[in-house]
Amino acid sequence: MATITDEIVSTLNELIETCEDGAEGFKKAAADVEENSLKMLFSGYSAQRERFAAELRTVVESHGATPANSGHSAGALHRGWMSVKEAVGNKNKAIIDECEAGEDQAMKAYREAFEKNFPGLTGELINRQFAGVQEAHNKLRTLKHSQN
Repeated sequence: MATITDEIVSTLNELIETCEDGAEGFKKAAADVEENSLKMLFSGYSAQRERFAAELRTVVESHGATPANSGHSAGALHRGWMSVKEAVGNKNKAIIDECEAGEDQAMKAYREAFEKNFPGLTGELINRQFAGVQEAHNKLRTLKHSQN
């Protein structure tokens, strides 16, 4: 039978993978967009997700478990799809659209983790990171609609 610690570790490892996907996706987006303001925005979100993953790894290790060390295989597939889509039409718009789609997945993962209501510092960390993901998602959604 799984313990609360097992559930915490499993959930945090899922979030680590999600953050790694985001860090890599935003890094690729920053390299591929043409506008400097978008490069800076995406680079900032990439660094944020790297920081989130590091914080989550620390908590997993504090539970005596091994943290995830990479993203999901689907994340790599998504970045490949971004490469194909950006070749057609408005490159910046396509990249923003794909980043927002990636953030939809991050929102889902964080919402599920948040709803587990973990106690103490773990719950506080998830809540704080979830707020950062929500802010990024909202910014990208606004950018997406301004590109039409």
